[in-house]
Amino acid sequence: MFEEFTFDDFSTEIMDLQVTKKKKFDRMWKLRPGGSIFSSPVLKDGMIFFAAMDGYLYAVNALNGKEIWRFKTGKTIVSSPVISGYNVYIGSYDENLYAVDANSGKEIWRFKTGGEIFSTPFVENGRIYFCSRDSYAYCLDEKGSEIWRFKSGSEIACSPTVYKGKVFIGSLDGYFYCIASDTGKEIWRFKTGGEILNINPFLIHKGAVYFSSFDCFLYSVDIDSGREIWRFPLAKYGGSAVPTTGNNVIYCGSRDGILYAIDFRGKEIWRFQTHGVAAQSAFVNNDKIYFPSEDSNLYVLDSDGKELWRFKTDGDINSYPLIEGSMIYFGSWDCHLYAVDIKTRKEVWRFTTSTTDRAWRPPPHECFETELKIPKTDIDSSEVKNAYRTSTFGAELFGQYKSDSPYKTKSEYKRKSEYR
Repeated sequence: MFEEFTFDDFSTEIMDLQVTKKKKFDRMWKLRPGGSIFSSPVLKDGMIFFAAMDGYLYAVNALNGKEIWRFKTGKTIVSSPVISGYNVYIGSYDENLYAVDANSGKEIWRFKTGGEIFSTPFVENGRIYFCSRDSYAYCLDEKGSEIWRFKSGSEIACSPTVYKGKVFIGSLDGYFYCIASDTGKEIWRFKTGGEILNINPFLIHKGAVYFSSFDCFLYSVDIDSGREIWRFPLAKYGGSAVPTTGNNVIYCGSRDGILYAIDFRGKEIWRFQTHGVAAQSAFVNNDKIYFPSEDSNLYVLDSDGKELWRFKTDGDINSYPLIEGSMIYFGSWDCHLYAVDIKTRKEVWRFTTSTTDRAWRPPPHECFETELKIPKTDIDSSEVKNAYRTSTFGAELFGQYKSDSPYKTKSEYKRKSEYR
């Protein structure tokens, strides 16, 4: 839970929150198991498929939330399932990618990697693409046999996106890679100033791919050349959300709790502040914007960024929402999958995972150090320090970011990977 940052009688204008990244972001590798849900649900033939950090892949009835089957892996699951035909594909922290029969919940095959699988697979033309902490991006056939693998310069916590013969991935080495989908050979790479990670496919629109980085920028990059088109500053605590689009607007959350609306020239239209990390994608449906936050709320906004309503759970919400008809489905850190009627805004049912013991993870900003810079005034500095200590998030300060970055360099890409 996060509390809103307040200073009582003191104006935030007299202060400046200085944020310094002190180490590599590795929050996702420190998770401890429990019944919490990070995975996003998918729907097929009246069944909702999702996974939980108890290591289970679940199938439940979409009408009443009754369990149909569950499949056990060896460790925590963060990845979301992908369905192709009658197969469900899911990655686990036990280092395996699984193919599971959608009707029976029986294992068809598994493929072993050398590290935890954070990423959601991408399936196209009978091939399964996914990434692993072992620093490799993989391509398999439908029988689970390896076609190729590509090595990046560091661990990968990224869901690949396949588009017109190209595979796009980000790595914790700070590079965004474009790879040939048929051979696994590097086409180009683009250098950012921080780790790149994502749990959902990247946004590709009119010849550009959009992604965020822990250097605190959202990037627009040409898909053919790897050249930067523009960058947009995402406040102070880095970026891991995948932008989405609707009504010719880009929507992107930030780890500072802000949802941004941006035009395709990279200019801000509006922003909406929450009180928790807004690191998941937004979903646009019927001119309404749905997005989750780690302040335990699922928010619904109109196209002007005005809040229409919210649905609160008893835990952080990281699960990307699924909308089908008048229903919206999403998971929560409180160990439940929710079905909510959009018209009435009421809960229809909830499904409890195998345990209500919640998973553990470190604080969201542990890799950053913050320092409050206070100009000399007549205000008692001890009072200001005491006010600062009562806060856990600093929501009202995060709009005061600086757009200067040491990473304003041109795209650095090579035809051959130096990590082979």
